[in-house]
Amino acid sequence: MGHMSPAVIGWTGTSLLAGGCRCGVRQSLAMDRHTTFRFCLDPTVEQEQALARHAGASRFAFNQCLQVVKSELTRRRTDPDTAVPWTGFDLINAFNAWKKTEDAGRIITVDSAGVAEVAVTGLAWRDQLCQQVFEEAAVDLGNGLKAWSDSRSGKRAGQKVGFPRFKRKTTVRPSFRLRNKQRKSRPAAIRVGDNDRPRSVTLPGIGAIGVHDDTRALRRMLTKGRATICFATVSRHSGRWWVALNVAAADLHPALRHRQRPDGEQDGWVGLDRGLSVFLVAADAAGAELARIVDAPKALAASMKQQQRLAKSLSRKKEGSQNRRDAAARLGRHHQRVANVRRHFLHQVSGEVVKTHDRLVIENLNIQGMLANHRLARAISDAGWAEFARLLRYKQAWRAGQLVEADRWYPSSRLCSICGVRRSDLSLADRVFVCVNEHCLDRDLNAATNLARWGQDHYDSHRSPDPQAGGRATKVRRRDGSDHHLRVGETSPKDAETDVHAAPAA
Repeated sequence: MGHMSPAVIGWTGTSLLAGGCRCGVRQSLAMDRHTTFRFCLDPTVEQEQALARHAGASRFAFNQCLQVVKSELTRRRTDPDTAVPWTGFDLINAFNAWKKTEDAGRIITVDSAGVAEVAVTGLAWRDQLCQQVFEEAAVDLGNGLKAWSDSRSGKRAGQKVGFPRFKRKTTVRPSFRLRNKQRKSRPAAIRVGDNDRPRSVTLPGIGAIGVHDDTRALRRMLTKGRATICFATVSRHSGRWWVALNVAAADLHPALRHRQRPDGEQDGWVGLDRGLSVFLVAADAAGAELARIVDAPKALAASMKQQQRLAKSLSRKKEGSQNRRDAAARLGRHHQRVANVRRHFLHQVSGEVVKTHDRLVIENLNIQGMLANHRLARAISDAGWAEFARLLRYKQAWRAGQLVEADRWYPSSRLCSICGVRRSDLSLADRVFVCVNEHCLDRDLNAATNLARWGQDHYDSHRSPDPQAGGRATKVRRRDGSDHHLRVGETSPKDAETDVHAAPAA
C-alpha cells in the first residue's frame, strides 16, 4: 500500500474537553478555527517500541480508571455516601493516588534470616512514559461517562450511548494523546521540523520521529505565527503509525474569503442535490446548471471483489494464529485504502464548491433511515453524503460563506421548478421529472433548482449566525461524548470549576 499525502481535516470550534485551545502558547493572532494535520510516521525500531508502550499505557490507564468507577458504584449500593470519580479531573486524581499504592506494585524481599519485607514501589514503569498519557486516558473515560449519563437523562440527542467498556488489546486500535505544553524560555513540547529535520515531529517522552509526508504547509503556518499546535494524537492502523496534530489557526486571508453581501440581498443561492447515479448537481434559482459530477469513484463498489476475497481468506484461518492476524491486517489495509479514496474525492469536490459559491443550500437527509433500505444501504454509505455535508459546513464557515439546510420534509424532487406543481407518484427509477403541465425536466437539476429557491425564500439576513447552517462559528464547544476521532479532550483548572460538582448518574 502506497503512502498518501497528509490529510487535512478541520472543523470550526474546538475539540477539547471544554472551551478553546489551551496550548500554553501566547497567540499574536486570533485563532478562530481548528484544523488537523495528519501525517504518516517513519519511526525507528526503538521508537516503534516506545509508541507501542505509550499506547499500552493509555489503554491500561483507561481500564484502571474504569475499574475504579465500577468498584465505587458497587460500593455505593450499600453506602450512598460513597463518592464516585466521574469527571476527568476526579479520575486523574484517583489514578495518581492508586499508582503509588501497594495495589499498583510491590516487591517482597527475604533476608538471610528468612524475614520477608514488603517494599511498596507503586507502578514501577510509570516513570518510563510521558505522564500525559495517563491523564488523557482518564479524560477520555470522563467524556464517555458524561455521554452515557447525558444519554440516559435525555440531555444528549441521537442514539443511546452505552456504558464505557474495558479496552482489549486485541480489538482496540492502539492510540494515545499528548498535549503541547510550553513554558517560558523553553520550546514547545510538540514541534514540527525541529533540528533541521523538516520531515519530523518531536513528541514529549519519545523524541523526534521521522515523517513520511511533507510538512511544509504546517511549518509555514507555525513560523509565521498563524497557528499553534494544541495536542497530538498518535494511532496505529493499516500497519503504520500515524500522528494527527490538532492546530488552532488564524482565519484565512481576506483574499481567500467570500465578500460580505449587503443586508437584504437574497440572490446568489446555489442548490446542491446529492444522488447515487449522479453524485452532485449544482444549480441556481433560475434553473441554470452550474456543476454536475457524475464520475464519483465509488471506492467500495469498485473493490468489492477484492474485499470478498480477503474476507474469505480471513475466515479460513485458524483463530489465534499468526496467519489469521496477517489476513486481518491485509483486510484492514484494504478498508483503509477504500476510505482514503473516498475521503480524497470528497475533499476535492467540497473544496471546489466552497471556493466558487458563497451561498449553498443542501438537504437535511435522514441518512440513518435510508440505510434501512438494504438495497441502497451499500451505495449510500459508499457515496459519503454525511461526510460531504460535514466538509461543506466547516469549509464554508472558514471562507465566511453561508450554508443552510432545507427542511427534511421539503419535497425538492417532487416539485416542478417551473410551475410549482407537486407530483406524488415519483419513484427512484424516474430520472426525468414530468409534471401534469407537461414540463419535462432533469430530476436532479429540478431538485437543485428547488433547493436554491428554498434558500431565497427562507433566508433571514437579520438572524444570528447558526453553526448548523454554516454561519460563523468561533470558539464553540464540540459535543462531548465517545465520538470520532479525533474525539479528544483536554483539561484545565477552569474545567475543574465547572465539572467539579457534576454528580454521577445512578
